Amino acid sequence: MFENTVKWLVFILAIYLAFNAVVSVNTPLKRKTYIVQMDRSAKPGYFTSHLEWYSSKVQSVLSKPEIEGQADEEDRIIYSYETAFHGVAAKLNDEEAERLEEEDGVVALFPETKYQLHTTRSPMFLGLEPEDSTSVWSEKVADHDVIVGVLDTGIFPESESFNDTGMSPVPTHWKGACETGRGFQKHHCNKKIVGARVFYRGYEAATGKINEQNEYKSPRDQDGHGTHTAATVAGSPVRGANLLGYAHGTARGMAPGARIAAYKVCWAGGCFSSDILSAVDRAVADGVNVLSISLGGGVSSYYRDSLSIAAFGSMEMGVFVSCSAGNGGPDPASLTNVSPWITTVGASTMDRDFPATARLGTGRTLSGVSLYEGRRILSTGKQYPLVYMGGNSSSLDPSSLCLEGTLNPRVVAGKIVICDRGISPRVEKGQVAKQAGAVGMILANTAANGEELVADCHLLPAVAVGEKEGKLIKSYASTSRNATATLAFLGTRLGIRPSPVVAAFSSRGPNLLTLEILKPDIVAPGVNILAAWTGELGPSSLPTDRRRVEFNILSGTSMSCPHVSGIAALLKARHPEWSPAAIKSALMTTAYVHDNTHHPLKDASVATPSTPFDHGAGHVNPMKALDPGLIYDLEPQDYFDFLCTQKLTPSQLKVFGKFANRSCRHSLANPGDLNYPSMSAVFPEDTSIKVLTLHRTVTNVGPPTSTYHVVISPFKGAAVKVEPEVLNFTRKNQKLSYRIIFTTKIRQTMPEFGGLVWKDGARKVRSPIAITWLTPLT
Repeated sequence: MFENTVKWLVFILAIYLAFNAVVSVNTPLKRKTYIVQMDRSAKPGYFTSHLEWYSSKVQSVLSKPEIEGQADEEDRIIYSYETAFHGVAAKLNDEEAERLEEEDGVVALFPETKYQLHTTRSPMFLGLEPEDSTSVWSEKVADHDVIVGVLDTGIFPESESFNDTGMSPVPTHWKGACETGRGFQKHHCNKKIVGARVFYRGYEAATGKINEQNEYKSPRDQDGHGTHTAATVAGSPVRGANLLGYAHGTARGMAPGARIAAYKVCWAGGCFSSDILSAVDRAVADGVNVLSISLGGGVSSYYRDSLSIAAFGSMEMGVFVSCSAGNGGPDPASLTNVSPWITTVGASTMDRDFPATARLGTGRTLSGVSLYEGRRILSTGKQYPLVYMGGNSSSLDPSSLCLEGTLNPRVVAGKIVICDRGISPRVEKGQVAKQAGAVGMILANTAANGEELVADCHLLPAVAVGEKEGKLIKSYASTSRNATATLAFLGTRLGIRPSPVVAAFSSRGPNLLTLEILKPDIVAPGVNILAAWTGELGPSSLPTDRRRVEFNILSGTSMSCPHVSGIAALLKARHPEWSPAAIKSALMTTAYVHDNTHHPLKDASVATPSTPFDHGAGHVNPMKALDPGLIYDLEPQDYFDFLCTQKLTPSQLKVFGKFANRSCRHSLANPGDLNYPSMSAVFPEDTSIKVLTLHRTVTNVGPPTSTYHVVISPFKGAAVKVEPEVLNFTRKNQKLSYRIIFTTKIRQTMPEFGGLVWKDGARKVRSPIAITWLTPLT
């Protein structure tokens, strides 16, 4: 009894410490960081610069010192924003913030927000690396000077993925810089890494000074995440890349001819909104064409989301913004980064796996995955004692989770221990088991993870298994007095079917902020992705891991986002005149919705077909995106008109409209009329409304003379009609409009999904459709 009490005390303490680490930065302090958005056009003429005016505004609201004559030594302004956003980040107490919000010229105040990271085969899987050397992505395309800004944990410049051999000089329009510091000097930038900057003032204001002995206060990446995402976007080809022998092949980014600008915004304690905003603002001023942002926070209203506002400003300047959807799946409505001017990327699997097996004493062999490669190898000819520390109840036990301090060495030493997923990182469970003397680990999925398997680079022989296999193994270990097992590792296997599959962890729709905007937009490879790694940390990311590798295999929407960022860079290279919306449209309308067995894409969490709330428009298809035929284009004013449908007050709309002095044109009958590549028809609670019409306009970017016919999938709950059914184009860039009329037949209790396709004989321009009937109010 006492032992169980101690276990639970350790368990509760672990949760308390983890929770405290998350919330401690939000503890009300005397001063907090606020992002202050200013009306740039309201500057009085007697100020020589906007910053001077901003500073004057901040100074005017500061509280008087408590002691007469005592000066306020602290510089209150930590950033000024001038390009994608206008204003400052300032340290203020609550009273000062309230006073500043009332000042003329102040558009809005945003409290500092903490964001989290959304943590070789993919180019060939995506069709970017055909076996022969002739490719549409020719050197002519690669030589276009496209620059991708990566907001992350920095970059490890020594990686071969950032070798600039054969690259042309840095484009003359580039205004970026190579900031130096410990472990990062001017020579670390080159023709591949054209810029590297750090942003830490918001982080330090919230958490205290960075300990420079433990952390590089420079663009150098000691976490690995930023190096991995940057290499996925635009890494140079590296032959013989592998992780401890796994996934051997040539590693290359999606756009190996593109340049990388690294903006380090994430530190040991997280990523803060004032730093992210400063990085976006600086990147746009530097001259990036694409922004890749593999991080996110919670969802808040458009006018309260500083990243959304900065992304809007970037889009106004012609910059394509790609963000990860989040790793909150398979829960519904778990998405982040849902603004329509952001491309929201979910994660899917590839046709490559890393199989491993657990053979039980009964002779039964169960399949799993692993990236283990080490000196400790279990003999396949020998059986080892098997132990599970959990009980028979469905509730999890701290010992079954293999949390720090919960495994009794007297019980697990010399045995293979079964650990349930949850609470602590997967590789950390293996470390706990190893420290307790275990010879191996079987990592069992719970209901939260289902059958989805993610391979890890464990510190001891370990195999991850799905929920069903996990239950079988745990039942055997709990009911057999002399349960035994052994583990085997089978290397790398290609041609896995079915693939792709939507990852269980990939965040899902619907988009509760605006149901009429279908999110995510698209899925891309995000499971077991090989890319460059930092030399500062082992592949498990654990401090005790002394191994050093040049490449690592990671999973998350953090990995899928840079795939789309890199493909967007390729499209920008081929079509420099395309707007961010045109690039997004090409990616979405050419995406595919069937796997390599020719069946509809599946959802890994339930092994049934996925829906547009899971996969958006489908799986990215770069080769088709090059020549989409038709695009759904949007101007910044169109997005502003969409915001005018969102019940925002004039002062809230001003957050988006001040830069270009925008006003509502009232051109959209409802939010679903935004000229978006996907379509979401939302019938209101009022059951008397049975007809709903959406409008779309397509631009011909294919052959000047072309004719498109429409095909639409049937729905149970509604009749869907398109007018006109044929679009006849006579010139390039010609725009033609059509409307989609939804008429309710039988209101459905769950959303219905389908698609609309325009075909010209050579091309298919596909849009996913969701129809939702809101439940009538009682």
